[in-house]
Amino acid sequence: MKFIVSSTYLLKQLQVLGGVINSSNTLPILDNFLFELDGTKLTVSASDLETTMSAVLDVESDNEGSVAIPARLLLDTLKTFPEQPLTFVIEENNTVEISSNHGKYALAYADGNEFPKAVSLEDPSSTKMPGHVLATAINKTIFAAGNDDLRPVMSGVFFQFSTEGLTFVATDAHKLVKYTREDVQASQVAEFIMPKKPLNLLKGILGASEEEITIDYNDSNAKFTFENTVLICRLIDGKYPNYEAVIPKENPNKLTIDRTQFLNSVRRVSIFSNKTTHQIRLKIAGAELNISAEDIDYSNKAEERLTCDYQGDDMQIGFNSRFLTEMLNNLGSNDVQLELSMPNRAGILTPIDDLEEGEHVTMLVMPVMLNS
Repeated sequence: MKFIVSSTYLLKQLQVLGGVINSSNTLPILDNFLFELDGTKLTVSASDLETTMSAVLDVESDNEGSVAIPARLLLDTLKTFPEQPLTFVIEENNTVEISSNHGKYALAYADGNEFPKAVSLEDPSSTKMPGHVLATAINKTIFAAGNDDLRPVMSGVFFQFSTEGLTFVATDAHKLVKYTREDVQASQVAEFIMPKKPLNLLKGILGASEEEITIDYNDSNAKFTFENTVLICRLIDGKYPNYEAVIPKENPNKLTIDRTQFLNSVRRVSIFSNKTTHQIRLKIAGAELNISAEDIDYSNKAEERLTCDYQGDDMQIGFNSRFLTEMLNNLGSNDVQLELSMPNRAGILTPIDDLEEGEHVTMLVMPVMLNS
């Protein structure tokens, strides 16, 4: 078995696939890339049993066969090559010989048949959407997903498809993001919870790609297909909490403010907040927003005044500054609106501009109790 491939083209594809491989695997075979050659098409796969990703590369060859090649060693070697053709020859004595313009390198390979086979989805439903829509949906929501192993359903992003549009939700019980697209619809109603790892991998590849991506899914797995890449992952099992129930509907107090100014102010003031609670206080009266924080243990305190547009009753409310910062960072708009009802009810943050037609983002942040 022999093939010739460009070094930088191979490296670029393998670096993406390498994101699937865990630093410590229970099965040694998972430390390898699976190379499957069929004429001029080389399919390279990586897996951690939960997620399997494969890419099809164009190579020069007329052979076929499959081998598993150590991932770390191959990546480290490829990173050092300038652009040039590399010749891979699979020898009988269980070594792969790579020949470059200046040298030869041999590494041991494992039998390709030992590599776990990717799951095939039985009887899947299917939806298509532009790559950049999915990338934006992941970017806007994934930061709000939880890390709690005891509540695995909250550690992923909830996909809700319907004939009206697509909704993506993430929450960790302190903050929640709901991202909706009405300009993309699914053919039938479906919902599933996607784990973070495959979403981060997808986010990295999709970028601003206009390519269409096909999502096939059933109760246990989802498969994403686009250009020359396929990603199959196991879904998180369980029922997603009823997130609509926690979004307050009546919010008479509305604050509109410049996002960057608000973000910078929260960042500065939060430096002076208590290091465990990260608590900041928002005091809103008339057209003035007063942001303050105090760390009594160290006698640190800060206070800033901003002008804003506010309709509603004067109020004081406390928030964890880290959640507020994360949310404001994740929006691209010039102005944001913060809707409040009471100091003990969640605040709703929405962008005022920077949205495409049919695109909606709702961010919800839980307040913290103020010690008056």
